[in-house]
Amino acid sequence: MRRLLDFLIAKRHWFLFLFLELISFILIYRSNAYQQSVMLSTANAVSANVVSLAGSITSYINLRDENRALIERNGRLEMELLRMQRQIDTMVADTVHFQGFNYDHERQFPYDVIISRVVNNSVTYISNYITIDKGRNDGVLPDMGVVSEGGVVGIVSTVSERYSVVIPLLNPKFRLSCKVLGSSYFGSMSWDGRSTQYAKLDELPRHVEFKEGDTIVTSGFSAIFPEGIMVGYVSSFERQRDDNFYSLTVRLNTDFHRLSSVMVIRNFHQSEQIQIEQEAKGND
Repeated sequence: MRRLLDFLIAKRHWFLFLFLELISFILIYRSNAYQQSVMLSTANAVSANVVSLAGSITSYINLRDENRALIERNGRLEMELLRMQRQIDTMVADTVHFQGFNYDHERQFPYDVIISRVVNNSVTYISNYITIDKGRNDGVLPDMGVVSEGGVVGIVSTVSERYSVVIPLLNPKFRLSCKVLGSSYFGSMSWDGRSTQYAKLDELPRHVEFKEGDTIVTSGFSAIFPEGIMVGYVSSFERQRDDNFYSLTVRLNTDFHRLSSVMVIRNFHQSEQIQIEQEAKGND
């Protein structure tokens, strides 16, 4: 306390000066309309900037929730689009026993999505992996497909209670059954470890008609991905050593460098399909 008093006494001239300056500004402000308008304008400008900054911070915080909700709506809409496409295909194939729109959704299209956030991602290695913030507690299980707004991302490999590790397309361990949109013939896609923007689609029969720029989608010939999910576009192609097949270079539609949110595809009939397929193999 004594030191504080000594400091105030030693600097009393400065404090007196600041006090007199404050009194001068108050007298100028009260006696002159021009100075009042200038100070009010300045105060309003500062206040507006502070309010604008606060609004920007609040909007940025709310943007994450809004973006997450938007991704979830997009995921639901994409599943609904695929469901409607499946229904149209069924209606075309069964023109005799047309059932209209009264059908079992789960039986015809047993897929749902789980929205998740990417918490770790690698793109610079030969074997890349992605970690997401949803796990067993959220209904995620191994061998579930993972997609983004751009298209196919990968497949769930390992699951804990709250997290899951995904093997993406940018990993040679992952192979994806794909086809040219509008065709019934399929091939096997894999990554050659070169560019993060391209993958190879092999074993596509030679008589399949396609051209550069055509769309590549999932074939649906697995219990992981439904048919018709976006993968990429044909960039170039060549014949394989076996002249009966083509090898396509596909430009991936998913930007793995910017992944922030993904959707895990849940197939309610997956375990049943896998079980019966394994039983059939065991009978060979």
